[in-house]
Amino acid sequence: MEYVRLGKSNLMISRVAMGAMSLSKVGNDEEAANLVRNAYNAGINFFDTSRTTPDCEKLLGNSIGDIRSNVMVATKTAAQSGAEVLSDVETSLNVMHTDSIDLYQYESDTFVPLENAPDGIYNALKGLKSAGKIKSIGFATQDLDAAENAVRSGLYDTLQFPFSMLSPDATRALVKLCEENDVGFIAMQPLCGGVVSNIPLAFGFLHQYENVVPLWGVETEEELNQVLYFNEHPPVIDEKFQEDVERIRQFFN
Repeated sequence: MEYVRLGKSNLMISRVAMGAMSLSKVGNDEEAANLVRNAYNAGINFFDTSRTTPDCEKLLGNSIGDIRSNVMVATKTAAQSGAEVLSDVETSLNVMHTDSIDLYQYESDTFVPLENAPDGIYNALKGLKSAGKIKSIGFATQDLDAAENAVRSGLYDTLQFPFSMLSPDATRALVKLCEENDVGFIAMQPLCGGVVSNIPLAFGFLHQYENVVPLWGVETEEELNQVLYFNEHPPVIDEKFQEDVERIRQFFN
């Protein structure tokens, strides 16, 4: 497994990351825990979830108890005030049985919290980082303008944004903007929400971008094994590969 520095967060994370926001769909609690542990045993050390999916946050916390010091945990809040941020963090810490969160992300498609704003959101995040309860601050969105504003603000260590081989050129430009500003890029929906079924092409496309860490929202051992296989045997990026990607892009766009 290859490990990369996630932008200004300085977190060294596996280049294959696991999105844990679908853990509640994985059979029972034991099967969910087994999926997380098998990912960990294969070298995956970065797991992302959200307070907006509390069952998944709880399942992840229960799955990593004795390996917590060896993994990086990310979660999110959509709180509307600084006080709500503080409440959400305490809940997440308790649910995941941990003293700190490696990457805490604010998720919004409408606005970007800024320092000293009346809502108090960013100042609350900054205070939590100073107190050691969160280690890095990220921003998660599906809105391009919000994403660009967050990166240019200089306030966020990472950006989580949809990115797949079907993404428009504007998203590729956003990836470049993150690279230029040393902001770690976490790619949500690497299969475009299930629209893309060709995992080799999807994996190979994203693997071209060294500053991009895809979040694979696997729900079965078979899906996990497929991703792990192509991590060990990355597709060859040649003319035929590019032609295949472009053909699928044209079909959907």
